[in-house]
Amino acid sequence: MPDLTVTVDDRTLEATWTDDAPETTAALESALPVAGDGIRWGDELYFDLALDAPPENAREAVPKGAIAYWPAGSKLCLFWGETPASHDGEPRAAAPVTVVALLEDASALGALEGGARVRLERSE
Repeated sequence: MPDLTVTVDDRTLEATWTDDAPETTAALESALPVAGDGIRWGDELYFDLALDAPPENAREAVPKGAIAYWPAGSKLCLFWGETPASHDGEPRAAAPVTVVALLEDASALGALEGGARVRLERSE
């Protein structure tokens, strides 16, 4: 069963927590629901979100479907494909991010044009 429901404009996606970042996951989970106006950077959407969480297993290359927190910029990011920083087709953040969850299927995000309203909440 998925842990999160992620709504991007009219698209509803499901995601599951990873085990890589327990402090960041706990901080995000306690802040839910969260929402923001996503800014698009390649095949990434990010929005402002201040969490009290240190970088955990932070990295620039992330898997497709990653939901990650960028502590230095206080942003929550969704990755589904290449960004301007990508090498060899993998999603890549501009700076190290902490991956907290994975979208089960991010393919619906491929049709986005520009930014979008993003909301994360606990799955029911």
